[in-house]
Amino acid sequence: MLTDNAHACTHPLAFVRAQRGWSYQRLARVVARRARDLGVANMAAERQKVWRWEHRGVVPDRVSQLALAAELGVPNDRLESHPWPAWLPTGDAVRTEYPWTPGGSVTSLMDVVEDALSDRRGFLTITGVGVAELASQWLGLEPAELSVALAGGRVDDQIVNRIEHNIPGLRVMDERLGGESVRRLVDAELGLVADLLVRGSYTERVGRHLHTVAAELARFAGWVSFDAGFHTAAQRYWTTALHCAHSGGDRMLGANVLKNMSLQCVDFDRPREAVELAEAAVACVGSASSRVSAMLHMRLARAYAATGETSACTQAIVRSEEGMAAAAPEEPAWADYFDDGEFLAQVGSCYIDLGHLAQADRWLDRSLQALPVSRARDRATYLLRRASVQIDLGNVDQGCAITREAMPMLEATRSKRNARRADELRRRLRRHSGDPQARELDQALSRSA
Repeated sequence: MLTDNAHACTHPLAFVRAQRGWSYQRLARVVARRARDLGVANMAAERQKVWRWEHRGVVPDRVSQLALAAELGVPNDRLESHPWPAWLPTGDAVRTEYPWTPGGSVTSLMDVVEDALSDRRGFLTITGVGVAELASQWLGLEPAELSVALAGGRVDDQIVNRIEHNIPGLRVMDERLGGESVRRLVDAELGLVADLLVRGSYTERVGRHLHTVAAELARFAGWVSFDAGFHTAAQRYWTTALHCAHSGGDRMLGANVLKNMSLQCVDFDRPREAVELAEAAVACVGSASSRVSAMLHMRLARAYAATGETSACTQAIVRSEEGMAAAAPEEPAWADYFDDGEFLAQVGSCYIDLGHLAQADRWLDRSLQALPVSRARDRATYLLRRASVQIDLGNVDQGCAITREAMPMLEATRSKRNARRADELRRRLRRHSGDPQARELDQALSRSA
């Protein structure tokens, strides 16, 4: 089965281990040794215990946490103020406890504008129960009445429309150049909206519009951060986007945020959390068929494919296809990217995760015929996926030819997600190191990395 997430750190503990060169067994021994200093002499140094902390959401017992904190030089009071795993020394955790009020969304906005660009890690901070709680809170709460800001200059429709008018151009830049290239531009636009919300004067209607613009900018900032490999930042932006969409009363936009979060969980091998987020997103739009519904059901299909649930995945694909057939021109602009080419590519990706490689190849081939040439990063993504499928099917020559087609697009678009896919493809090529063509392509990919 193909995976895109082989080298991603998915838990702060993985980051701590990687920094110190600790294996699971070595960390277990460190904790047992430090526990003896705390008066617990019989703690077993079991690697499986540490693995469960990192991969199964198991919370270490109090003594184990105190022992690890002593080794890492973390004060004991931090364990109380920042529950596991937030106290691990990898940087500040993503805050999720903002009130579901306009004031809470503005506070979240100011925090994310100040902190999100500082992320230099590659793991998910909100995991397990935290993800489920965020999604359920979003689904179950109604927007509060918006207070009118009176501190600064008047903000009217013309100003908000002007900012909103810039967003499609940012999307085009992302499609053609990659998330790394536009990340700071998007954050700057979001900072402007945050400043208007804090200091401006506006009616309740304009205020709601400002919140929805902030929500889409924060969602998009999360997306480009995700593409650039800044995963903690992506989570910060998406948490803020959910709060702003809530304050703006835009359920569909909130569903799109949850959809993005679901994809991140698929990439980081957290399929059950991906399913929870995708199901919450689908619940936001109800039973109506539309392009948005198609997009959300396809994300649910991808999550089910990641769990190996073939029947549920197939049903979600059928619902997505029904939504595509009913797509209307008046749908949100952020749904435009989900066209026939994207639909076909996502079906192919489902079949990859389910292990049906011949079917995946047919769908990916159709997708590449339908995708516009201008969407260079997406074409590179699906060319790499198809090349990997071809190699796994035993068609090394064809896989190499497809990879060469993707290489100029990889160099033109700065995407960490595609860089990971290229690394995964290189591992496949090295299995065929006796083939001169595969060996030469592996070296070429290494030079372009």
